[in-house]
Amino acid sequence: MSDAVPRRPARCEPEPPDADGLAGALLRWFDGRSRDVPWRGESDPYRIWVAEVMAQQTRIDTVRDYYGPFLERFPDVDSLAAAELDDVLKAWEGLGYYARARRLRAAAREIVSEYGSRLPEEPERLRSLPGIGAYTAGAIASLAFGLPEPAVDGNVRRVLSRLFDLAAPTPAALEGRARAILDIRPDRAADLNQALMDLGSSVCTPTSPACESCPAAGTCVALARGTVSERPPVRSRGPLPHRIVATAVVWRDGRVLITRRPAEGLLGGLWEFPGGKVEAGEAPPEAARRELAEELGVEIEVGEPLGTVEHAYSHFRITLHAYHARLLAGEPRPTAADALAWVRPRELADYAFPAANLRLIERLRDGACTPPSSFG
Repeated sequence: MSDAVPRRPARCEPEPPDADGLAGALLRWFDGRSRDVPWRGESDPYRIWVAEVMAQQTRIDTVRDYYGPFLERFPDVDSLAAAELDDVLKAWEGLGYYARARRLRAAAREIVSEYGSRLPEEPERLRSLPGIGAYTAGAIASLAFGLPEPAVDGNVRRVLSRLFDLAAPTPAALEGRARAILDIRPDRAADLNQALMDLGSSVCTPTSPACESCPAAGTCVALARGTVSERPPVRSRGPLPHRIVATAVVWRDGRVLITRRPAEGLLGGLWEFPGGKVEAGEAPPEAARRELAEELGVEIEVGEPLGTVEHAYSHFRITLHAYHARLLAGEPRPTAADALAWVRPRELADYAFPAANLRLIERLRDGACTPPSSFG
């Protein structure tokens, strides 16, 4: 915790903030600021839903680059429901957490078939849709339909934990605190929810919060007790597991082989160059040959390296070794994949790939999209 965070010694046990005072302070602060968020002031439930799903576990600055183009491609729930999964994943490419895109499309299909292409207003019905949890349901209900429903995301959790100095609050306890604030001004539930979110993202930040700029600093119990840096408690995480992966860019007649991952699971539905995890005591080229034999039933010759890529996911990191290769025997069969395709390098842009594979594709482009001369 930075020494810049003000600490006030309490002469007596501080009183927790009252909901009425908090609601007033939050609204005055919210009304006096303008945050550059593309969907701020949006009233279309579909567009609000897309924005909230994109913003899950993703920085707003990143979402800005995807929000407009995605809506141009899929302007309403009907177009999203009718879209091919490959098209949806391509529009999502680079945004990460691809299960969100798959569930967004699945929910769109359910909305079309069960609700006449209109998002339901009731929070419990919203929560029944794929990919919509308590937070997203509350956000849609309040922002799109004006209902006094709490929307407790990570930012709001942090704000409420500090305001009330809650050491280990349950989701129900946090929702209760938020609901009490909304009940003061149910007509402005959307603004109150957004005020709490904005406060957490811009002032009551995880480290070095700007307590001197907080509209509720005068009633913040954690600030009075000097426990701001302890609220909410930091979840300890060990080092990320490290995996070494080998992949092959297999050439044939000027085309390269790509496979599509199964729809469910990590990076589900995305295309990739075939390969897999390097086993203990195994060299990456050997791993590439073994993986293609096991997964596609082919024998390959591994040639010169295309490069090495380091990439971190949320729960592990990888070192990816890529090699040019060519078929020696067999015809590829997608036994461990959903599909395969032989495509010209310039056509790779039509498919959705994970970030590590995109960096390999950049290297292919740098090489003028031609195979090594020995594989020509």
